[in-house]
Amino acid sequence: ADGELVQYHYGLKDLVTILFYIFIAIILHAVVQEYALDKISRRLHLSKVKHSKFNESGQLVAFHLTSVIWCLYVMVTEGYVSNPRSLWENYPHVYLPYQVKFFYLCQLAYWLHALPELYFQKVRKEEIPRQLRCITLYLLHIAGAYLLNLTRLGLILLLLQYLAEFFFHMARLVYFTDENNEKLFNVWAVVFVVTRLFTLTLYILVIGFGLPRVESQALDPERGNFFSFLFNNILFRMSVLLLVCLFQASVMWRFIHFQLRRWREYWNEQSSRKRAAATAGTKQQTKLLKRDSGYHENGVVKAENGTSPRTKKLKSP
Repeated sequence: ADGELVQYHYGLKDLVTILFYIFIAIILHAVVQEYALDKISRRLHLSKVKHSKFNESGQLVAFHLTSVIWCLYVMVTEGYVSNPRSLWENYPHVYLPYQVKFFYLCQLAYWLHALPELYFQKVRKEEIPRQLRCITLYLLHIAGAYLLNLTRLGLILLLLQYLAEFFFHMARLVYFTDENNEKLFNVWAVVFVVTRLFTLTLYILVIGFGLPRVESQALDPERGNFFSFLFNNILFRMSVLLLVCLFQASVMWRFIHFQLRRWREYWNEQSSRKRAAATAGTKQQTKLLKRDSGYHENGVVKAENGTSPRTKKLKSP
């Protein structure tokens, strides 16, 4: 009411808040599973492997869609989209608006809740290492952006990452309902490439041009300044950019290799179907020809109606 703007900093009390929202995330996870995913999976009659992947994709579709809308709303209302220079201006961004801090705490709570969900959902042992690796990477990146005062850059990177992940898991859900429908995977491929390009451009913009121009270039952990003095060194800056480019190139290489293997399997399947259809058509034509011209059975030529073409001798009465 008095026009004062309240901002927040991170501290030990965040752990209590995160713990509370972990329980909220577990409850919401159970609601989505009980009232949506279980009812759909019963109608689809999926196998155990597909059932596990269907539940995983269903939960992540709901989470990624919510996070994308929420993240985009925060970026627009805080002016990060209209003013890209705000990503590095006035660094370090120690004090956060309420909605930015709340967004990060909820993100940390969700990915921490995913650890006990591995037990609650009875995830197969073969899938646990992959999911643990994914959860750990998300926690490290989100906590790193939150604790190292790179929250504005982290918001945009999360938006790009969640957007690509949403289309991937949505395509997988559609594929489980109809295995012949793979069009959404093509949409995911385009979105994935575009988001990688935007991510690389954002890194170059912030690391190469933004952080080196920050006014305070001295190491000051008390004020939250951890990076600007490092990026003032051109050798360090170029080394970081090179590592980022190599990492993005490796991601794109794995993606291209996956797409090539997928297309090769698709064309092999199509060619095998064509060969099977051609073989079935040839057999059908052969059967029709035999029925038209007669066929041999036990060494005797049979006519179309199954009778012998020879004239029968009439017996005398």
